[in-house]
Amino acid sequence: MRFIADFHIHSHYSRATSRRMNIAELAAWSQIKGATVVGTGDFTHPLWFEEVREKLEPAEPGLFKLKGAIEKKIEQNVPAKCRAPMRYFLSVEISTIYKKNDRVRKVHSLVFAPVFAAASKINAALGKIGNINSDGRPILGLDTKELLKIVLDASPDCMLVPAHIWTPHFSVYGSQSGFDSLEECFDELAPRIYAIETGLSSDPAMNWRIPELDTRAIISNSDAHSPEKLGREANLFNTELSYFAIMDALKKNDPRAFLGTIEFYPEEGKYHLDGHRNCKTRLHPKETIKRKGLCPVCGRRATIGVMHRVETLAKRPEGFDPKKRPPFKSIVPLPEILAEVLGVSGSGSKKVRELHMKMIHDLGNEFTILLDAPLEDIARSAGEITAEAVKRMRKGAITILGGYDGEYGTVRIFSDKDRTKFASPPKSQKPLF
Repeated sequence: MRFIADFHIHSHYSRATSRRMNIAELAAWSQIKGATVVGTGDFTHPLWFEEVREKLEPAEPGLFKLKGAIEKKIEQNVPAKCRAPMRYFLSVEISTIYKKNDRVRKVHSLVFAPVFAAASKINAALGKIGNINSDGRPILGLDTKELLKIVLDASPDCMLVPAHIWTPHFSVYGSQSGFDSLEECFDELAPRIYAIETGLSSDPAMNWRIPELDTRAIISNSDAHSPEKLGREANLFNTELSYFAIMDALKKNDPRAFLGTIEFYPEEGKYHLDGHRNCKTRLHPKETIKRKGLCPVCGRRATIGVMHRVETLAKRPEGFDPKKRPPFKSIVPLPEILAEVLGVSGSGSKKVRELHMKMIHDLGNEFTILLDAPLEDIARSAGEITAEAVKRMRKGAITILGGYDGEYGTVRIFSDKDRTKFASPPKSQKPLF
């Protein structure tokens, strides 16, 4: 069975996260986006764990589904062409801050569990170490290697995946507080790391330059803090629908079962380039090196981004193309495309939401629209300019001003002259959410 999965999300109990990150909206938006399997996120938080246990029930091995009455109620808010079975599995992101080899380390990790009993064991162990009640993504004074031990002690079927591995401040390879290798972080347990997460600011091609990742699956997830951000990055599988089949595909890094990833363009990520947000200074790594790492405006040290850090650790040239690795496809999220089509500043504007919902009603889920829907169907639903925008996105014929120091990059598909060639999109439909 072919399906799309997004493992890394958060609940409304995480900081800086929408209150709408609840079971009902996650279930609805996973179908609107086209994701079949979604992580629960935040299973260490007692209230969220209680809510998950109350509203989900076992489905296929290691996966969970909404209880019948809840599912029927939610289905009413999902456009008919998007309705499809969706499944959850237990996941959480954990932040560990500790000192190792005379340096302070700050590492984020994803943890997956197949059953509530294993998640409960992890929660009990972590609750003795620090406060897991205040944030859906707990912050603990714990060596990441020790976290891996706790995860594996709870169940050999649990998995730890280093999260967004290049993010400067909170990741295993991060320039500010990470390590230069997985072995340096995990010591003798490094072979138990079967997969890594690219993060929004890198893509698989950047990670192919690192030899120690050759045997590890390279996955991508949304790290969604609001329902609309689900699926901005995701994973494609061809396995039976079960937690254990998914984990086996990752452990074996089997391109017949793990088919690859759907990616944010890494230039859009908040930490792709170097720079200084306060000074509005964006720097290519070559320029940063030339300036000895200093911001040309204030003279202070610039934040080193993912592109620079990859170049520092890479053992292979840019453009290295390995054999037998799952491919990836880069996309621009549909609301961002519609924001440019409509000439509005934000992808969350009312106009964007209305046109987005019209397309969903007409054509089906968002992944179908972005990757597979015939352009003539898109034109009928949302106008020729939208069809042209999707066509250019599929070809990679876009311009991106790279993100830096916590600022997202910006995408341009059309020039001002291009826009005048097309009629305005048709009238839209009132959003359901």
